[in-house]
Amino acid sequence: MKPLRIALTKGRLEESTVNLFEQIGIDCSAVRNKGRKLILPVGDGLEVVLAKAADVITYVEHGVCDLGVVGKDTIMEKGGSFYEILDLGFGKCRFALAGPVGSDFFSGYSARTIASKYPHVAHSYFESKAMDIRVIKIEGSVELAPLLGLSDAIVDIVETGTTLKENGLAVIETICDVSARLIVNAASMKLRKTEIEALTDRMERSVKLSSVKEERVC
Repeated sequence: MKPLRIALTKGRLEESTVNLFEQIGIDCSAVRNKGRKLILPVGDGLEVVLAKAADVITYVEHGVCDLGVVGKDTIMEKGGSFYEILDLGFGKCRFALAGPVGSDFFSGYSARTIASKYPHVAHSYFESKAMDIRVIKIEGSVELAPLLGLSDAIVDIVETGTTLKENGLAVIETICDVSARLIVNAASMKLRKTEIEALTDRMERSVKLSSVKEERVC
């Protein structure tokens, strides 16, 4: 039988997922020494595909990968047809509305302009507040938009808040917390249910154990 194929988001989520795999006894030496390869065999009949976050969803949705590891932020922005089955507990950050320090964003009745890399998330957030807004999509440093007068505020991923502070911005309101999630192709979940559940059970136990250790340290 062909190996289960799992797409990993390149970068920090890739590193954290490999750490998790190694914790449950999967040999990831091929990924550790990948060079420029993008498809790599790992232990226990698994094959890893390294991809950008949005492409992880595409590969899983279309069935060329059985599973994927991707941030909840990408899931919220891109959507798709798949099962989201496990919060992996790493890659933690939050979606937030942020603007210039001291500004009163919610006062007045004029329409606000929001800059964001995540226009869908921004629209959904303000629809829930029944606010009239205009969203401008920004690909690079979204913090520049209010500094240049392009927008009144931004909707973006915030980790420490240092970048906001250094640019005279502050969080106005937290939208939601996000972290890395394990997603599964709908057909694979039916056809390879036993294999997928065996893997995810091991991953879930390790995630829970790590969470308990973190709580004890705190």
